[in-house]
Amino acid sequence: MKNENRRRFLTTGSAIAAGLASPTLLRAQPLAVRWGESLAASHPQVQMAERVAKEVKEKSGGRIDVQLFPNSQLGSGKDMIEAVSAGALQLTTDGAGALGAFLPQLSVVEAPYLWRDAAHMAKAPSTPLFAKLNTDLVAKRGMRMLNMTYYGKRHLTTGTKAVRTPADMAGFKLRVPPVDTFRAMAEAWGARATPIAFGELYLALSQGAIDGQENPLPTIQSGKFFEVQKYLVLTEHIITPRMVIVNEAFWKGLPAADRDLMQAAFASGAAWQDKELLSQEAGLVGTFKAGGMTIIEPDLAAWRKPVLDTVPKLFADKWGKGTFESLQAL
Repeated sequence: MKNENRRRFLTTGSAIAAGLASPTLLRAQPLAVRWGESLAASHPQVQMAERVAKEVKEKSGGRIDVQLFPNSQLGSGKDMIEAVSAGALQLTTDGAGALGAFLPQLSVVEAPYLWRDAAHMAKAPSTPLFAKLNTDLVAKRGMRMLNMTYYGKRHLTTGTKAVRTPADMAGFKLRVPPVDTFRAMAEAWGARATPIAFGELYLALSQGAIDGQENPLPTIQSGKFFEVQKYLVLTEHIITPRMVIVNEAFWKGLPAADRDLMQAAFASGAAWQDKELLSQEAGLVGTFKAGGMTIIEPDLAAWRKPVLDTVPKLFADKWGKGTFESLQAL
């Protein structure tokens, strides 16, 4: 089914791209907009996309049909970002770190121990730095960040080993996204960083191919990683933003009124999702504990120090000297 969906979206994506050059054609028939997502359909990020699709369809009188493809149906996160850049896919959602593979300086927005909380992170989109990052992403990669959403505080889970300090991470095979800043963070703890695509993560954990992973609590829940992990270590090492990313040619090809309509739907959807994720985070530790996971509350300073001693210096040239510190001080 996934391979079939990938073929369909590439074929249809090319047809939509061609249609952009023919505005009369677009006005004459409903516009299908494909939105690819790596997360499971039960995750609030996908539920947000469903709300956006519903609002857009209603307010456009059915002219704009946003079609969702969750659970990595259209490939890995990197595959989908590449498809948006090429115009074969109109929308996807992913983290700033993943976007860093396409615009290296963007990865700073998902740096470890950068943001204090969700409200602190929410200040980023209004900064001149963020505006410049978006301008560069459009110019160099042909895609645009439409908004930033809260994805949650990231924590560690482990399968068989109770991890309490970075010293316990020596030789630990930690799954991280295929993002250089995540690898550097894991290595600062002494772990063996093991990049694995999100869609392959549950299987890798269940087979013991890796020792553990790190993600926000709602993602641990929707991905069912609690089924194959015994320990939850509340490290709070990254507060992750996720971006709604659109192909620029597609976006500019829409009438201004339709762009405004969609932007309003993205804003209301993101507000709902951010609230929902914060609410879920507040209760999930208890849920996991009741389900049999062992909860470890470590000394956060011990986890923070080796990362802050190395990672910002390592990426200073990529991010721009002082960029990490200026965002931290917002």
